[in-house]
Amino acid sequence: MTTRRAFVTGLAVVAASPALAQPSIRFTVTGALEQGSLALGSAPPGSLVALDGRPLHVTPQGRFTFGFGYDQTSANLVTVRYPDGNGDSRSFKPAPRKYDEERINGLPQATVTPDPLETARINREAEEIFLAHLDDTPGSDFYSGFDWPAPGILSGIFGSRRINNGVSGTPHYGLDMAAPTGTPIRAPADGVVRVSADHFLNGGFTLLDHGQGVTTAYLHQSRRFVRAGDTVRRGQVIGNIGATGRATGPHLHWAMNWFQVRLDPSRTTRTPAPPPL
Repeated sequence: MTTRRAFVTGLAVVAASPALAQPSIRFTVTGALEQGSLALGSAPPGSLVALDGRPLHVTPQGRFTFGFGYDQTSANLVTVRYPDGNGDSRSFKPAPRKYDEERINGLPQATVTPDPLETARINREAEEIFLAHLDDTPGSDFYSGFDWPAPGILSGIFGSRRINNGVSGTPHYGLDMAAPTGTPIRAPADGVVRVSADHFLNGGFTLLDHGQGVTTAYLHQSRRFVRAGDTVRRGQVIGNIGATGRATGPHLHWAMNWFQVRLDPSRTTRTPAPPPL
């Protein structure tokens, strides 16, 4: 795996060419700037920003964000129009990553090869999540970096190709933190609960909206303490770790998205690893 880069300190600003280093460029984009990572932008307050021609949400302070896809190889063009009418454009291409393969055995077989009724339920639950990922709401607390939502041992990594009970599955779009059932799960940043439900594959599931298309999800919970529509604050307990849904033991699967773009939460955290148990 690529060595994780610090999210708040030591962030590099990447320029597409030497010309981009000129003082006339008045916006910056920071972050890990690699596949599966969240990029954070800053422009003069009052600026308008677009990503490949698509307008982005900009805070009153001039902050904006976007995500690089799990396997993205193309560059994104960020265009900024400043309040004085001038503007700049810069291209940002994510650095490539190598992903591992993981073999997971002992899963409930029904969660690997579900029957038609179970498949229909899985599809309904996936649609609910898909729709929640379309929201573009205010929110900017995540610009300070995310906290790890729970202590534990990293038992699953982002992007790995999963072989589930011998059956090839989709990549693992999240991080797994192994910890005893009942371990508290805390909101890593301020947000609003969009989904809180018991799902067939996800088990006890919560989706938090942090604003500007950035969401985080918490899977396999034994208990959920928040409901859809609740406002949560950084550090607030939202549930307990469990082994519900498609799981072989108690752990938290922590996922992150920018709209429909799947991201690696570990590229946004304020510390490189979760706290120990």
